[in-house]
Amino acid sequence: MSGRTHARACPERTCVGCRERAAKSELLRTVVDEGDVLPDPRGTLPGRGAYVHPAPVCLDLAVRRRAFPRAFKAKGPFDTAALRRFVERVTP
Repeated sequence: MSGRTHARACPERTCVGCRERAAKSELLRTVVDEGDVLPDPRGTLPGRGAYVHPAPVCLDLAVRRRAFPRAFKAKGPFDTAALRRFVERVTP
């Protein structure tokens, strides 16, 4: 044994709004379903996911930058109303 402590690697993802890297647990996974961007807090919904900080500022940046169509590799625009309601509900 080398005597080193083995720290577990923490998965990182990039927020599509602010483009900052953060721990996967700090970000909200989103998926697209029939033209709607839906929150996936448990990370179990099928499909390609995009990550965003659960903050209205990052959500606004992602919508303004048209980041969701790029992240999902699909034609937009997408309806983000359900995601916006979720973010406003969980943000203190």
